[in-house]
Amino acid sequence: MKMPHQIKLLSILVAFTFVSPGATADKDDDDDDMPSFGLAGLLSKKNRAELPKLTLASGKALASAPIKLRSGGYYVLPIESDGSQELALEGPGFFRAIWVNEVVINDLEIRPYGLESLEFDDGGLIEIKFVAIKPGSYYLKVPGSRGENLRVLITIK
Repeated sequence: MKMPHQIKLLSILVAFTFVSPGATADKDDDDDDMPSFGLAGLLSKKNRAELPKLTLASGKALASAPIKLRSGGYYVLPIESDGSQELALEGPGFFRAIWVNEVVINDLEIRPYGLESLEFDDGGLIEIKFVAIKPGSYYLKVPGSRGENLRVLITIK
């Protein structure tokens, strides 16, 4: 008995509708260890971490310890200057390895395409909110400085 072309097509479509998506899924997939985010995705509070504050002050260490980050993590990095001296902070390699969501200065939010350096003429607080992207070892340092106190190592894994 010959089946018309439309009936064959209809029977194939009906067969596919009864196959549940879970029946063909691999039971050993690696999705279980993936973090689940809210509607904001990577920027959600579940993925956000506040880093230790960096302090720019004449004669004081920039950080107490190296900073370790996870690629894909959303971080808030507070940087505070006591105003004792005009100081800057540079780290072009680090700034190219992250995506900057915003920079907050005196409650003003700036959404730049990227950063090269920051400079404090007076005392104040700057918060950089970013997503770590490219794994590697980077640094932030006071330009022209040679001492280890004025530099912080940042590792993205």
